Amino acid sequence: MKAFILCFLLIGAISCKSPVKKEIPQMAGAYSMLSQSIKGGNTDTTYYILQQLKIFTEDHIMYANVNPTNSIAAFGIGSYVADTGFILEKIIFSAADSADYATPISFIILIEKTPKGYNQVIPEMTIQGQKIRLTEEYELVGNDVKSPLDGAWKEMRYLIVKGGDTTERIRNKYKAFYAGRFMEGLFEKDSTQTPHTSIAFGTFSMEGTNKLKEIVITSNDPSITLQDLPSIDNEMNGPDESKQTITGKDGTKYISVFQRLKK
Repeated sequence: MKAFILCFLLIGAISCKSPVKKEIPQMAGAYSMLSQSIKGGNTDTTYYILQQLKIFTEDHIMYANVNPTNSIAAFGIGSYVADTGFILEKIIFSAADSADYATPISFIILIEKTPKGYNQVIPEMTIQGQKIRLTEEYELVGNDVKSPLDGAWKEMRYLIVKGGDTTERIRNKYKAFYAGRFMEGLFEKDSTQTPHTSIAFGTFSMEGTNKLKEIVITSNDPSITLQDLPSIDNEMNGPDESKQTITGKDGTKYISVFQRLKK
């Protein structure tokens, strides 16, 4: 897979004669992307194929997407700050297909709230030497239900317990929960040491205080999409640590220990 270097440049114009005052956008929520437009060079195209969800918690942002034509997936996670007419995102980890990017990158996105949700614009970015303008339209989804899991999380340990054997695997996995929506992004090497990216997003609800139910709506793994997945045992160790356990039909336990990301 080719590595793409994205160069972000914010172009602003200030007029003293006719100032336009914009409010600081309130972004917390879950948003489904409706369209993506690319303009520049010989390109002027709007795409509706990419399936992408973006979650803003109070101080973090996570996105995940999959191209249904080839099942290539990508995700990214980081913090954000909203200001008048724009947000500043600092992505601390991202992955796409067989490549991961662990060097933090900050960039500015112009934001316009709409009756449906919001539009975001990167006025000028460079991909493979071509300057383009990227515009994305989002629709607000989700609900107003609050959860102790609301926030952004990094997996610190992953254990597989089968009978008397315990195996620990090293991988990069992140999750976000907000507004009754969840998403997860995983980057790991398979048994042949080939790296790949997996994503999933959908709805979630708490079943009592220690049970978590996730319904996967979109994933690049069709075997888990809209299936009746088992409930997840969720054990909170204070507000910033979550131990999530899935028990398979054969009794194997898959245990993830997550730490809440702090700004």
